[in-house]
Amino acid sequence: MKTQVGIIGAGPAGLVLSHLLHRAGIESVVLESQTRQYIEERVRAGVLEQGTVDLLNELGLGDRMMRQGLMHYGVELRFAGRGHRIDFKDLTGGKGVMIYAQHEVIKDLVAARLNAGGQIIFEAQQVDVHGLDSEEPVVRFTQNGALQELHCDFIAGCDGFHGVCRDSIPSGVLKTYEREYPFGWLGILAEAPPASHELIYANHERGFALLSMRSPKISRLYLQCKPDEDLNEWPDARIWEELHKRFATHDGFKLTEGPVIQKGVTGMRSFVVEPMQFGRLFLAGDSAHIVPPTGAKGLNLAVADVRVLAAGLKEFYKTGKRELLERYSEICLRRVWKVQRFSWWMTSLLHKFTDDPEFDRRRQLAELDYVTTSRAASTTLAENYVGLPME
Repeated sequence: MKTQVGIIGAGPAGLVLSHLLHRAGIESVVLESQTRQYIEERVRAGVLEQGTVDLLNELGLGDRMMRQGLMHYGVELRFAGRGHRIDFKDLTGGKGVMIYAQHEVIKDLVAARLNAGGQIIFEAQQVDVHGLDSEEPVVRFTQNGALQELHCDFIAGCDGFHGVCRDSIPSGVLKTYEREYPFGWLGILAEAPPASHELIYANHERGFALLSMRSPKISRLYLQCKPDEDLNEWPDARIWEELHKRFATHDGFKLTEGPVIQKGVTGMRSFVVEPMQFGRLFLAGDSAHIVPPTGAKGLNLAVADVRVLAAGLKEFYKTGKRELLERYSEICLRRVWKVQRFSWWMTSLLHKFTDDPEFDRRRQLAELDYVTTSRAASTTLAENYVGLPME
């Protein structure tokens, strides 16, 4: 098999890249280790920045998103028993975010790619990459037990944190920056109408909590917990009791309860590798960086990466120039580190750190008070949350 760009991974990064390349007249083949059903049903975060929404619409992929998604123009920061709204529309000139689950985005991207005649090879096993610093790198994989080879001009490593692409880069090339957080999120999906029409980020002396949603009838809620929390110790009744405590307000806020249809624990980490490229391999999305979910940036950062990569590949195939491709890491990492800063800041602002002295708890509350009463500080949060402009 031969193509111009071999894309490993059918997540948001790989699929959006394939669509961008198709629009530019560049051939690609997407390899995915899982089944189509698996990637379309795996529930992940669902906050899309304004720029991501605009790009999906520009590519003609946003019809269902615009019908079923929930456009939000603010969030609430809740602390000391009171809520404080950050007004995105006012602070950013009309921008907002879209609540639309990642697996729904994946459904739209897969269907549109296949309908356009694109190649997505599901259940590609034992994927391995070779000749990354040659003129024609090769991806080897097995399909239905038979060994296959995909020859390409470039490889896009969009295969996530545990994928093969990053580990295929020779030792000593990459430098890793990483931070582990001493807590995780216990998340539930509940058949209950959201108690708020916008997200609520709660800072409480018992720990952080987040009220989100997937639809007008499905709530998504999170509790700060130990990273190795045993779910057997968290029956539904205990989860709801803890959520009520952390979202409580002086004016009697009521949380809507309903049957819990899914629960799990998510660890928290920050991770970046530099550079994001080697030879003809380009890393994008979670294969190059991980952010804690507090800032709702993972999917959006992956989309930002592949916009840069697609522009570089378009320039190469149109003019033969490699300037943008050679600057791929430089351009992407400027945004990556800004997003890391924002995600770290949101995490440190809202979570309880068990080893912090009472001084730090009081300082945290003072910062929340400043963020919610200063227009300049509120604007900084709003600009980062709805998404920084593409450079």
